[in-house]
Amino acid sequence: MSIIFNALSGALAAQAGLNATSQNVANVMTPGYTRQGVLLASIAPYQTGQLSAGSGVAVPSLIRFSDGYKSLQMWSAASELGQRTTAQPYLTQLEQVMGDEESGINSGLDAFFGALNAASVDPTSSPLRQQIITAADALAQRFNSLTQVLSNQRQAIAQQRATTITQINGLSKDIAELNKQIAATQGSGVNPSALMDARDNKIDELAGLVSLQVVDQADGTRSISLRGGQPLVVGGRAATMSATTNPDGTQTLQVAFASEAFILPRTGLGGELGGLEDYEARTLSPMIESIGDMAEQLADAVNTQLAAGFAPDGTPGTPLFEYDSSTATGMLRVRPGIQGSELAFSTSATAGGDSQNLLALIGLRSSAITLPGLGSVTLADASTQLVAKLGMDSQQNQAAMDTAQTVRNQAEESWKSTSGVNTDEEAINLMQYQQMYQANMKVIAVANELFDNTLALLG
Repeated sequence: MSIIFNALSGALAAQAGLNATSQNVANVMTPGYTRQGVLLASIAPYQTGQLSAGSGVAVPSLIRFSDGYKSLQMWSAASELGQRTTAQPYLTQLEQVMGDEESGINSGLDAFFGALNAASVDPTSSPLRQQIITAADALAQRFNSLTQVLSNQRQAIAQQRATTITQINGLSKDIAELNKQIAATQGSGVNPSALMDARDNKIDELAGLVSLQVVDQADGTRSISLRGGQPLVVGGRAATMSATTNPDGTQTLQVAFASEAFILPRTGLGGELGGLEDYEARTLSPMIESIGDMAEQLADAVNTQLAAGFAPDGTPGTPLFEYDSSTATGMLRVRPGIQGSELAFSTSATAGGDSQNLLALIGLRSSAITLPGLGSVTLADASTQLVAKLGMDSQQNQAAMDTAQTVRNQAEESWKSTSGVNTDEEAINLMQYQQMYQANMKVIAVANELFDNTLALLG
């Protein structure tokens, strides 16, 4: 009878192997599916004696071919790719706007100082004076248009950040719920592989939004925290992330878990959320400050120089520009109602044709201004250097994004080499388990024949 029991256990083990193989083949195209196999173990003999070979084979459990290290690599690559991919559209848009030769600040400055140069030929000419006011107004509009673009980007980032936070909270809750189901399933003796695959897919999606640390727990659950250690998921409980808008237009992020609240840093978050934070902190906010400072210092320099001169009628010079940092659409403008006859080009109240102050105005193009990240630069070079720095940042991010995509592809292929379904390998397994089943059934048939022959002899 031990022959039949051994063969029966072998046939059942072969069936388990065929079941696992069929599941793998059925899910060969399923994204994120982790292949399974059977763990076979020889059963020690129940009987004593040197002639007792054993009591068959057992299938203690199924094997889930999952490599935690490769999964972590894939999730880390997803975070880096998400960060670079999110920032690039904003960098590209701003680079195109600021680098436009027709509508950029540089061409506006050229037109303004060109009008001043033209007026130096005949400082008393009303048309030439009026052309200066027209060029000044066009220059102010260029500053305002660029500031509006920057303001729109900040609003777009805030909206995208809100959407990202909603996704993070939703995925965190889904993972916490899957943790509960996996723990309960393992406790009841049911195979939780499908639930684990679903959880891994959720973690991978979450990693694209923010950089994670994942720790396996003894009960099969996974604890997930941000790179800085702030918790997102612990067992069956999920944290809640939120954003608060500050007076300067930036936002402060925090994570609330249980009765604790954690303020998040603006850099180093990784993923899509980190890409938004890094771009706003390192590029957008400094650019907004630089453009505002440039407009303010231009207005102050021109107005100060005009105040040092006199109009043709001998009256002291009046301001040409007005600067207001509280509004993006009208940050810089020409003083309403100013006329060309009010421009103070003379250094003498009695010499209307004198152009010494006009020459000083023209010389402001080479005057120094101070901008964040650039330090002291000339007014003529300020915009060019801002565009150059932006272009360098964009190229570096593009290169980093290409590298991140390559790393992500390699991480996925490495994961598939361990956890993915290989149709050739499954075909071999299918034949082997089929042969194993047939061989064990043949053993049962032989055992039955021997048993019948034995009964015939006894009869």
